[in-house]
Amino acid sequence: MNATAMPRIRTLIAEDEPLASESLADWVAQLPQLELVASCADGLSALEQIRSLRPELVFMDINMPGLTGLQVLRALAEDGAKGEGAVPRVIFTTAYNEHAITAFELHAADYLLKPFSQERFNEAVQHALQRSGSEGSAQPSSTQALEAAAKPDTSPMTRLLVRDQGKIFPIQVDTVEYLRSDIKYTAVASGGRQYLVNLPITAFEQRLDPGRFIKLQRSCIVNLDFVVSMTPDENSQLIVQMQDGTRFTANRDVSKKLREQSI
Repeated sequence: MNATAMPRIRTLIAEDEPLASESLADWVAQLPQLELVASCADGLSALEQIRSLRPELVFMDINMPGLTGLQVLRALAEDGAKGEGAVPRVIFTTAYNEHAITAFELHAADYLLKPFSQERFNEAVQHALQRSGSEGSAQPSSTQALEAAAKPDTSPMTRLLVRDQGKIFPIQVDTVEYLRSDIKYTAVASGGRQYLVNLPITAFEQRLDPGRFIKLQRSCIVNLDFVVSMTPDENSQLIVQMQDGTRFTANRDVSKKLREQSI
């Protein structure tokens, strides 16, 4: 006699970054217990689709056009309080951890900091499903949840997937020459090209090999394999010249550390 197949968890993705949305969809498809029912690129569509389709699990970016992920979850919580539908388990995805406490006050199931690995994604799904299966169990404290889920993914980064001119390019991290950021974007230099990534430079810092990559200043990380020379200026700060001719100035503390490491 064949065992009855377990019903799959209806899942929705609300993410305005195409690359992140595609990665989430691919990973959802690899988990047999999940069924993707819709993808949305803004908060208003997400709220409408969640109310219409009643998914049980939602991956939702916090910073979206229209409504933020937090506003969507608040609206769903109000619906639930009125008896107008169950609130789905929500796993937030974001490049910033500043909203973590608010997310857990709204009882988010988990909180993924970009760029997160597939292993961390699977862990968040398992966590969310375990919580959904624990009827009547108490919500974990905000402090415990913040420590467990708002901690950056520090697993080693070996490959980047970047979007440029409508295409997606895989880049081996070893070939990244340097990263530099402005207020909104991080430029990733590799193979004579620069790719703009909509993530802060801090999202990469803890996942790069510290034996190869060094942070020269708040907005710049270089791969020592592509450094041609380091020359002190009149203030004893090192001018770092890259193979492509780009120059960066290391701050005083980093310059001192590099001089101490020289033989």
